[in-house]
Amino acid sequence: MRTLTIRHCLLLIIFAAVGLIGCHAPSDQPVVVEFWAMGQEGEQVKALLPEFERRHPGIRVRVQQIPWSAAHEKLLTAYAGDAMPDVFQLGNTWIPEFVALRALEPLDARLQGWPAAAVNDYFPGILATNRLNGQTWALPWYVDTRLFFYRSDLLKAVGYPEPPTTWDDWLQAMARLKTLDETERYAILLPVNEWQFLVILALQRGATLLRDRDQYGDFQNPRFKEAFRFYLSLFAEELAPPMSNTQMANLYQEFANGYFAVYITGPWNIGEFRRRLPAGLQDQWMTAPLPGASLAGGASLALSRTSPRQDAAWKLLEYLAEPEQQAQFYQITGDLPARQSAWKIPALAGNRYAQAFRQQLQNVQATPPIPEWERIASRLTYYAEMTARQQMSVDEALAALDREVDRILEKRRWLLEREQPPSPPAPLPEGEGQR
Repeated sequence: MRTLTIRHCLLLIIFAAVGLIGCHAPSDQPVVVEFWAMGQEGEQVKALLPEFERRHPGIRVRVQQIPWSAAHEKLLTAYAGDAMPDVFQLGNTWIPEFVALRALEPLDARLQGWPAAAVNDYFPGILATNRLNGQTWALPWYVDTRLFFYRSDLLKAVGYPEPPTTWDDWLQAMARLKTLDETERYAILLPVNEWQFLVILALQRGATLLRDRDQYGDFQNPRFKEAFRFYLSLFAEELAPPMSNTQMANLYQEFANGYFAVYITGPWNIGEFRRRLPAGLQDQWMTAPLPGASLAGGASLALSRTSPRQDAAWKLLEYLAEPEQQAQFYQITGDLPARQSAWKIPALAGNRYAQAFRQQLQNVQATPPIPEWERIASRLTYYAEMTARQQMSVDEALAALDREVDRILEKRRWLLEREQPPSPPAPLPEGEGQR
């Protein structure tokens, strides 16, 4: 009996000790923040994390790199399965969709702890894409927009030692480029499978694209029709070839050969032009802003609304938002910083090709902030291509586009009639959408 009592006492002591260890063990373990990032950013961001973990010894970051082609569907699948990461990267055109899903945690309460100057340090037009219904849902991580890449030597040969600053002058310059010599050439490359340039032209003319609280298409509006006719005139006058970017075997080689002298594209091509153009042409190309606004693009970082680690995740988001980290991220990826103060570093301030982007980023506009925009853009691309290839008239294409967009927005109208937030659309087929 006495032996049994001693044994029981020993067991109680052991159980108590295990219980004490179990109670204290979690506090000794670091908080692990799950971070999903896309493309090369998902790989390169790891170089910034040792400093973050040194500053916050109780936090560890686990990065999952996701290809851009799979990112949208993977995020939706994670949401449906209640398996969202704590912090994740979003293309800024995806933000309205994930707001509609109630997948994002609003950031305004946390941003109140920031100095006003820090929030104002973002490019205003880019920050606006992260705000919806009066709330801030994400913070810009890096930015992009579209502008002219051009052959400065060829433009000089037709009488423009400096790039034009109006569309009329650009049209005149492109007409001269087309007839520069006996070589078969075009003036500008405008891939017919890209919708961005057409939307830029429309926004510059004050077109709204959608009407009545974004419930109906507005593509037959005279302002959009004017932009559409201008766009099509570049193909009709043979200033641009009616081809997609997949039909051109090597656009960098064709740019070097002078097959076209102007290309409207984004900052990712600064590095590509440096790598792919011959050494003899490295001083013969330059970038220039568009005459007017361009598109607000880039990627942002958001917090999951259901994350149990929001405080730790916010520390990571704040860290990656620091100008010093954005400057370092630019140096390892080439992604342009969203914070204007980060542009002071010599590597960026001394990059002559990037200066046009800084100028253009002061004048950018966003596409309509609705979850259905990606689907609408894919139909816009289809009808623009059909018309550029002269398979439909302008009036036929725009009437058909409005009909399709009205069908896409049918559920949105039903929900708004009942004052319910619109829910996101079904995922796009693979390959559609944009970064």
